[in-house]
This record gives sequence, C-alpha cells and structure tokens, in this order.
Amino acid sequence: MLTVDELQKLQPADILTYPPVRDKFIQIWDTLWGEGTGEAAYERELNHFDHWLKDNAPTVAKVTRFSVFTTFIDLAVCGLSVEPGVRALCYLQGRNIAVGKDAQGKSLYEARLTLTVSGYGELVMRARAGQIKYADNPVIVYEEDSFSFSDNDGRKSVKYTCNLPHKSRHIVACFMKITRTDGSVDYAVMFEEDWTRLSQFSARQNRRWNSQERQWEEGDPNQLYTSQNGGIDPGFLMAKCIKHAFKTYPKVRIGRGTQMETDTIDQPPRQDEDLYGVGEGEAPAADKPKDDDFCPPRDPSAGGVTIDPADRDGDDSPW
Repeated sequence: MLTVDELQKLQPADILTYPPVRDKFIQIWDTLWGEGTGEAAYERELNHFDHWLKDNAPTVAKVTRFSVFTTFIDLAVCGLSVEPGVRALCYLQGRNIAVGKDAQGKSLYEARLTLTVSGYGELVMRARAGQIKYADNPVIVYEEDSFSFSDNDGRKSVKYTCNLPHKSRHIVACFMKITRTDGSVDYAVMFEEDWTRLSQFSARQNRRWNSQERQWEEGDPNQLYTSQNGGIDPGFLMAKCIKHAFKTYPKVRIGRGTQMETDTIDQPPRQDEDLYGVGEGEAPAADKPKDDDFCPPRDPSAGGVTIDPADRDGDDSPW
C-alpha cells in the first residue's frame, strides 16, 4: 500500500509519475467517469500539472508532498482538468492551513497545494451530477438596461433588455438562468444592495490585529468589490451569482484538497470513504479551516460562457 513516508521521499514532479499514484489516478477515473478513459485523462492532466509545478517553483517548494498527491488525485475525483485559460474548470493554488496550536496557544500552519474548482467547473459538475440540465452565463445588468424580476408562488421570471451603449458602466444587477432536468426554469438574481452587504462582510472578515494597540482594526473588503472605478468587477460578480444560485442545491463530490471557488466559508473535514488509498505511517495533520494564501490571487475577471456539460474541449462572503 502507498504510504505517506513513500511520498515524502519523492520530489513533487516525481509523485505524479510514481507508479502507485498513476495507477490510483487511472483506477478512480475509470470507476467514476467511465471504464477505459482514465489513462488518457492521466496523460493529459500529468502534462498540465507538471507544467504548473515548473512555473510555480517557489510555491511548490513550500507545500507538503502529501498535498501534491491529494490534489492530483482530486482531479480524478472531480473529473475535471487543470488546463489553463479563461474557461478553466479548476486551478491549482498554494494555501497556508491552520493545523493546530503550539504550547503558547499560537496557531501552527502547514503549506499545502489545493485544487480550486471555478464557477465554470462547478456548473459542469452540477450538470453531470444531474442537478441541472444546463445553465446560461450570468448576465450583467447595467444602469441603462431594462430589467425586472418577479417570483410568483415559486415561479421566477425575468424581463431583460440590453440597451447599448453602456456609458455609465454602472452595474445594478446580475442574473443567471438555470434549466432544471425536468425542463423547468429557475433564476438566480443579485442586486447592488446584495454585493454592498457582502463587501461589508468582507471587510469584517479581513480585520487585522494591532499588537501595539491590542485591538482589532477594520480590514478592507476584497478589492474586486471596487476594482471597476469604484464598482464591482463583472467576473467577480458572476462568480458570486453562481454561488448564490446553488446555495440550496446538494453538495457535489470533491476531494479532500479541493474547494469550490464560490465557497468562501470553509467546511470541517469530511469523513468520506478513503479514495486515496494511503496507509497511515506519518499521517498528515487533519484539514482545518484555511487562514491565508501565499500565492498571488487568481483574477476571476475573465468573461463568461454558456456551460454545456457535453463540451469538455473568495472570497469571504456568507454566500
């Protein structure tokens, strides 16, 4: 059986090609996503993953070997790809994870590699899980547009007209149309007051401890709330709209080292079945809520695209 001690002896890039890891990736992919598809998926993701490790050497030098392993296996669990691009389904990230406290009560941290599923990847996963038939791009509504939303006995409807040009660039709403598996239609809608409230929550979450004054100081909200001449970033708002749309939907399967981009409040470790097949030995510390990123934040401002599950070719809010 593969053990943590074995992984600790390998270089990060060598973990990916280690025969037991290769076999585990292919086994999981074949089991979850179709017999005979795992080997091609392994070769594809090995290439993408290896390129990322080479391009992010400072981050890779900090993270644990076990986190490299779990993140790679998580690709098979999720059935996604880390192929880069504006339509990326998921991406890799280094994070500092709180793993306990020392004798003086100070937090202890461990640097880990994690897999983050983008909003596009989440839509693909939900469609594949049968939760939705498909979902359209979130639509940004500007001040000059005509827009109304109604909810009558659970039947939601939207009336929208895009009136060009958008001279003010002032965003007043965002909505997304979801077609359920039975053909019925649902809408997720966010208004300016919604993200204003989330911005205030973000500032509270980012508060700082002033050791000299011995008190907490108000922090700044995520800069994407005001990055467009004082207004919210459109791509960031689209990601928020996706999260809002699925806040009442069932969770989809993800791995231990994976998080949804649209999830910002961490969940406690899941007691899922062991998909990794790693023996105990020097077992890694249990996952605890994350505390900090040590790589540059990913820019989610890229434009959207209608999600079709057949087409395979954070921040800090309560939503």
